Amino acid sequence: MDSGNNHGDNKVVFKSVLFNVLEDGRVVLRFPGATGKKIPPSDDPVTGVKMKDIRISSDVSARVFLPRGESGYTKLPLLLYIHGGGFCMESAFSVVYTRYVSNLAAQANVIVVSVEYSLYSPCRPLPACYEESWAALEWVASHDKGCGLEPWINNHADLQRIFVGGDSAGGNICHTLLACAGRSLSSRQRPLPESVRVEGMILAHPYFGIGGRDEEMWLYMCPTNEGPNDRRLKPTLEDLATIRCERVLVLVAENDPMNVAGKRYVEDLIKSGWKGTVEIVENTKKNHCFHLYNLEDQEAIANMRRITSFIHSSHYIKVKGSNKNPNLHLYSSL
Repeated sequence: MDSGNNHGDNKVVFKSVLFNVLEDGRVVLRFPGATGKKIPPSDDPVTGVKMKDIRISSDVSARVFLPRGESGYTKLPLLLYIHGGGFCMESAFSVVYTRYVSNLAAQANVIVVSVEYSLYSPCRPLPACYEESWAALEWVASHDKGCGLEPWINNHADLQRIFVGGDSAGGNICHTLLACAGRSLSSRQRPLPESVRVEGMILAHPYFGIGGRDEEMWLYMCPTNEGPNDRRLKPTLEDLATIRCERVLVLVAENDPMNVAGKRYVEDLIKSGWKGTVEIVENTKKNHCFHLYNLEDQEAIANMRRITSFIHSSHYIKVKGSNKNPNLHLYSSL
């Protein structure tokens, strides 16, 4: 993946909202500054969160965050976090995601495994990101008897309380993972152990296709796609009915074009007959993924508290509900 707009004599053969593909096969980001600078793991002296990077496979790595609240007596929930960036930008190791996830680990008192999956390239097209994120979930599950490769998870994680969460493209991947966990997508994917329990899913401004060039880009990145109604792009009622978790929290932003898809996801989840509980929060006058870039924003702080309450099963203050859909809870922004 190249950055910048210096195409030389190369003709642009595909133009999308996030990148251009050149005749020589190079993929050039249209907003190179959005990828974020990668930084090494470093224990946070303010929050006390410890960090380390681990290798899951030859293609997948992750940054693991251990909060100061861990103890030898009470094990903590574990959050598998999947970053956004349109499947072609950003990193679990970037300044933005390291800062956000570290704060989340501290405030929610949760162990976080932040996945570094392959970004789109002609050599690693979709569905690589889905397969690699599944490998990360399997790796977490491999610690279920306390004899996995990572001592932080063996010693401090409660694998009966796993959460899967992500933003934007990461939210899309999260849904696909739990749809996969709820059914057999292929013989290559083994079922998760029964001793492992995925309690909840957190989707922040999830991407599920909003039409036009946006969908054209996803279809181009995934050459083995099933067309505009691919179940990874537009979740089916069949998949929604069997997603493997008990609770879902969806965060949407009023000024985000993906707002409609996020709300539709909640409506379809209820329509599917899924037996869990879904909650949705809408932040007024906010843009896509605003919470990542200004942690001091009052609504970003409120969202962090909502996520913390969701993970620890605290009760929300219900602002507006639906008589027709008793398992839908709609909250206004604070």
